[in-house]
Amino acid sequence: MNKSVSEQTLHILKKYGAVITNSHIVLTSERHSDFYVNKDRIYAFPQEISKICRFMADQFIDKPIDVVVGPAMGGVILSQWVAYHLTKLKHKQIHSVFTDKVSTEQIFKRGYDTFVKNKNVLVVEDLTTTGGSVRKSVDSAKKAGGNVLAVGIIGNRRTDVVNSTVVGAPLFSLVNFNTKDYIASQCPWCKEGRPINTEVGHGKEFLAKKRLHTQ
Repeated sequence: MNKSVSEQTLHILKKYGAVITNSHIVLTSERHSDFYVNKDRIYAFPQEISKICRFMADQFIDKPIDVVVGPAMGGVILSQWVAYHLTKLKHKQIHSVFTDKVSTEQIFKRGYDTFVKNKNVLVVEDLTTTGGSVRKSVDSAKKAGGNVLAVGIIGNRRTDVVNSTVVGAPLFSLVNFNTKDYIASQCPWCKEGRPINTEVGHGKEFLAKKRLHTQ
């Protein structure tokens, strides 16, 4: 029996050690979780991220997409590979561009907004917890005159939080993890004294900021 796209994606992530469980991670959103997908790990294996992006491209083969947009940093790699596979599948040039993080926003620089104006857009991202960075890229694409047809992500950590309404366009996720995360003041792992993982995520920054506040 053929495995589903979700099962195949999860298998790749686990095979290369990208899935971390029973830990204490500080996420980009500054929320705390015991589960983490180290997407930087899988990005070191181009052949595997290419497979995942092919899975994603397959989901949008029937949509008239002209350009793929990803938020920096991880979304840059995904944008390239998804556009590459869509170009081959659709036999037409699909462009790949990205937004840069400037302060708290995701904006187009380098003249990339010209590739988006009056074009059909697919926004891609690796993981979502709140959907914030994806929504910022969607909003930037719309502001640049693009028609955002859909958002594609590798994994949705919180299907109870992140949906099409939140990201501003129809949402597709290869894997739904449905994990739990908490603000620091309500974190059960902080309360039990579990050490914060400083190897992945934003644990180092969190601890440095905490030390500053206690001085």
